Amino acid sequence: MKVSLVTGCAGFIGSHMIDYLLKRKHKVYGIDNLTSGKIININANLKNGKFVFINSDLKNFKTISKKIKKIDYVFHFAGNGELIPSIEKPYKYFKNNALNTVLLLEILRNNYKIKKFLYAASSTCYGLSKRKTSEKQKINIQHPYAFSKYVGEQAVLHWGKVYKMPVISIRIFNAYGPRSRTTNVYGAVIGVFIKQLISKKPLTIVGDGNQKRDFLYISDLCEAFYKASISNYKNEIFNLGSGNPKKINYLAKLIYNKKVFLPWRPGEPKKTDANIDKISKKLNWRPKISLKEGIKIILKNIDWWKKAPLWTPKKIKTATKNWNKYLN
Repeated sequence: MKVSLVTGCAGFIGSHMIDYLLKRKHKVYGIDNLTSGKIININANLKNGKFVFINSDLKNFKTISKKIKKIDYVFHFAGNGELIPSIEKPYKYFKNNALNTVLLLEILRNNYKIKKFLYAASSTCYGLSKRKTSEKQKINIQHPYAFSKYVGEQAVLHWGKVYKMPVISIRIFNAYGPRSRTTNVYGAVIGVFIKQLISKKPLTIVGDGNQKRDFLYISDLCEAFYKASISNYKNEIFNLGSGNPKKINYLAKLIYNKKVFLPWRPGEPKKTDANIDKISKKLNWRPKISLKEGIKIILKNIDWWKKAPLWTPKKIKTATKNWNKYLN
């Protein structure tokens, strides 16, 4: 039986990855300290005999690993995911996204012979790119979140090179879907919009809404990570997006007809646009779910966001005060 470890297993991406792996008959160990992840995300699998949930921080994994005899694949999603708060807590982000990645790599290197280590990297490393972005695009770090994720990625590639660990880093663009984060910090646009729809409040659009984002539905993301894990490729970087960016105004139109415009924020690109030629060719992967289809699925699961925080223009202004201060 194939054995996989999923870090950040109760988070948005991690919980869907568990679903995907269990359907493919993997035994799955999931670790999450439930700081931002939610137990409800994995409730359906807690009674599955092939899933073992470990409620703990990664810093304790050395002790935990003594009870796990075998790990074939590692899907590393744990860490801090929201961009805006990173400007106020840079060390926290560096610790959770970079240092904990090194800690995990060391434990795995010394205790297991893994078949593949998959790192969930971020496309934010490209900064303010205005064109379709390939893996060869110049790195242009704009904020602490992007820095912390990029350092984590470089650690993964370094361990792969020096210690011959089979690693792959996947730079995720704009992932979305059911169970996306609903924490008390200002985060991803779709979650913000859905809660505003529920509350019958205008959608808060930054700038003029003509900026584009490369949205990728969660099931397409999981398939890409899985294909990367079982492939013969190692020490590679892949972009992961739809390759078909859409305007925020188009996204808003799919959700609700009321909207309000907020001032543009520095440090954010006018367009995220993944060149997915490499991952499509090497892994025989293509996205299947359009943004229109994905939003329809989300709206059928709208109750998920009922308890999410409601972001009003006033609250957003307060939450982004330091972001604007430092990145202007």
